[in-house]
Amino acid sequence: MVDAARGLTIAVPKGRLFSEVGELFARAGCPLGVAEEPRRLVWEHEGRRFLLAKPVDIPVYVRYGVADVGIVGKDVLLEAGEDVYELFDLGIGACRLVVAGRKEGRGRTYREVGPQALRVATKYPRVAREFFASRGLYPDVIALSGSIELAPVVGLADLIVDIVATGRTLRENGLEEYETIAPVTARLVANRASLRLKDEAIAALTACLEAALSVRPPDPEG
Repeated sequence: MVDAARGLTIAVPKGRLFSEVGELFARAGCPLGVAEEPRRLVWEHEGRRFLLAKPVDIPVYVRYGVADVGIVGKDVLLEAGEDVYELFDLGIGACRLVVAGRKEGRGRTYREVGPQALRVATKYPRVAREFFASRGLYPDVIALSGSIELAPVVGLADLIVDIVATGRTLRENGLEEYETIAPVTARLVANRASLRLKDEAIAALTACLEAALSVRPPDPEG
């Protein structure tokens, strides 16, 4: 079955997810062929071609068919809105997309802050607008690319929308979670044309990954 997955171009994410993706693919019998995140952005191993890309760009590479499949967080998919097919949840890179703010603001509802005055800082402007619109609010959404937690601390924004795992960074900056928008894990996505043209290879890769996920990895401490 692994041989049948040859011929695919697979986009893998740079950064925090890379090692987890590598471990999962190795357990699935489809190793990336590199021990750690490489400097090369394109390489081949055992008949498969790998592209190393920023997570935010992976849906674009998959949509346009540069990659047949890709691994990307659900948060990126929600924000990108790209026309790709979500195959299944890989269950790795677990975190959550939340609304957060200063602890002393916890007692105020969003509506009490005031829809005209409410400012929200985020790397996810699309998600933020849709979330607040569903509550009848239309805040001033401020797009930032990093250090989102700084915005409410210095008064740039009332709230933030961001991903958190442990919540430690929020706590260290006097912030807390108000509400969870969505749980986030990595997903396997596919180009729609590739699903037709390379259906056997994609099905084989999917089956291998699903099998690997069903087997708990051994505890290194025994």
